[in-house]
Amino acid sequence: MGKFQYGGQAVIEGVMMRGPDEMAIAVRCPNDEIVIEKQPVASWMNGVLMKTPVLRGTGALLDALILGVKALSFSAGKATDEEEEELTPWEIAVTISVALVMGAGLFIFLPTAAAHLTRQLVPNLFLQNLIEGIVRIALFFGYIAAISRMPDIQRVFQYHGAEHKVIHAYEAGEELTVANAQRQTTLHPRCGTSFLLFVMVIKIFAFSLLPDATLFWKVAYRLALVPFVAGISYEIIKLSGRYPRFWLMRLFIQPGLWLQRMTTREPDDRQVEVAIRALLAVLPQTVSTQDGAVNKAAGERLKGSITEEPAVV
Repeated sequence: MGKFQYGGQAVIEGVMMRGPDEMAIAVRCPNDEIVIEKQPVASWMNGVLMKTPVLRGTGALLDALILGVKALSFSAGKATDEEEEELTPWEIAVTISVALVMGAGLFIFLPTAAAHLTRQLVPNLFLQNLIEGIVRIALFFGYIAAISRMPDIQRVFQYHGAEHKVIHAYEAGEELTVANAQRQTTLHPRCGTSFLLFVMVIKIFAFSLLPDATLFWKVAYRLALVPFVAGISYEIIKLSGRYPRFWLMRLFIQPGLWLQRMTTREPDDRQVEVAIRALLAVLPQTVSTQDGAVNKAAGERLKGSITEEPAVV
């Protein structure tokens, strides 16, 4: 079992960081105060599902969805200075279900239906699947390009960049200061953006193995394969995070890094400070200096003291 690799996600005016046993959400409020909320991670998120190859990809996806919804709910209230009640398990389940249905409709049903309509002009099943994959990737890129024009999303992308910079600084064993983090890149091989791109590409190959069928069964087959595709994608992300300098891994990593140029922006110092506070909150036994930095030697000891499955950044 490998060392735990910290990760998280950007939220509204803040960053969520996921540790082995808990997550921390740091949000900058309108009064300039940084508020931190820590919540325990459900036991199943560290159970057998998260330690079984391939299957843990589905577990990681559910983990990210559940923690992400909780973090976004908290940050939305704090960033707007409005008190919001914590989402109930039922509300979280409904929110995630709606998101999954919308995602399946946009990235599974629409591409499959578009390719299915070409079967008279393109009788070759492999070419139909290739068309389907191209449509799916085009929708994915188009969606990212469209939302990236929104000012609020651009702010989120800046916090995404801040999260990556802080994770890079920690993994390099440096003190967690704003200056050290700002020297890092906003691109990271374990990014969720790269994970989604792997899913899109692997789907092309996995779906090409499926038999021809009616549109209903084509969609059903593809939905059934989603956990397998997510599992394979997760294993690739894991390997790329552990061996980023190996030439074969670099070939896998590079397209995801290119795509991250669309989903990350250079953060300012205040945003990096928020990301540092979030990470410090989930690091056990951190030794803080007066400027909020964690001692480099302590960081090195911490990195060798935890052995759990990695998180997607």
